[in-house]
Amino acid sequence: MWFKNLQLYRLPAPWNLSFADLAEQLGRGIFHPCGNLEAASRGWTPPRAGADEGDLLHAAGRQCLLTLTTESRLLPAAVILQETQARARKLAAEQGYPPGRKALRDLKEQVRDELLPRAFTCRRKTSVWIDGEHGWLGVDASSLAKAEEVLEHLRQSLDDLPLTLVQTRTSPASAMADWLTNGDAPAGFSIDRDCELKAADEEHAVVRYVRHPLGDEAAAEIRAHIAAGKLPTRLALTWNERIAFVLTEKGEIKRLEFLDVLKEEVEQESDNADEIFDAEFALMSGEFTRFLPDLMTVLGGEIIHGKK
Repeated sequence: MWFKNLQLYRLPAPWNLSFADLAEQLGRGIFHPCGNLEAASRGWTPPRAGADEGDLLHAAGRQCLLTLTTESRLLPAAVILQETQARARKLAAEQGYPPGRKALRDLKEQVRDELLPRAFTCRRKTSVWIDGEHGWLGVDASSLAKAEEVLEHLRQSLDDLPLTLVQTRTSPASAMADWLTNGDAPAGFSIDRDCELKAADEEHAVVRYVRHPLGDEAAAEIRAHIAAGKLPTRLALTWNERIAFVLTEKGEIKRLEFLDVLKEEVEQESDNADEIFDAEFALMSGEFTRFLPDLMTVLGGEIIHGKK
């Protein structure tokens, strides 16, 4: 259940909504499969496989895990268009003239309604980590847009969700530029082998280093690119030899990898699936509570809304 990405948000610290109340309110948005004429459906499902349907959160201390399941029917627009055109040709032959715009629109809707119940469905699960004590909320999504889809459903489920996107006093792009220019990351962090730089002009020229050592000649090239006006948009880093990740210019944390030293700790604890799930969540949550304050510090500290 290790997270692969982290779109990071702030709650009040501490967030005083009890887990009992949270679970009750999540029940308003529980998952139901797509109906015959629904293109998509979403809702909360148990984070742990095999758990009862009503177990909508997994808690450890003041931290919990939620899972939003989205089901979509796979009905490509090209399939609808192809069938609509075929029926339109048949209709034109029968009535002696082609159908008009309204008739075509109605025919397209009819085709969609007929094909939709027979379309295959696929499900996608997105996890949400909440640390009520320290006021963190993280979504395991590859983009802010996908995270906002999850948060939209969370807002609809809860009475109140006082949530803000994390902002830092130093922009991630500026911080990464300083680290690359100086040839070293701040204490506790190390620079890895992936980097992307983009020009701010109209052409948006991009330079990428992938699995490439960023020392020596590469470091000189990168400094030259930064001096010429390109800014880092992605940089691979490792924190305390425990978590590897890619930081983006938007402050997104991508390609999260919990290194072997952490996973070995779990494997030594148990070989029971439920116990491993418990241990992985507790370990991941504990690492996040230490990692995130360090990351905020090297990005100049957080901008706390409502405070100067």
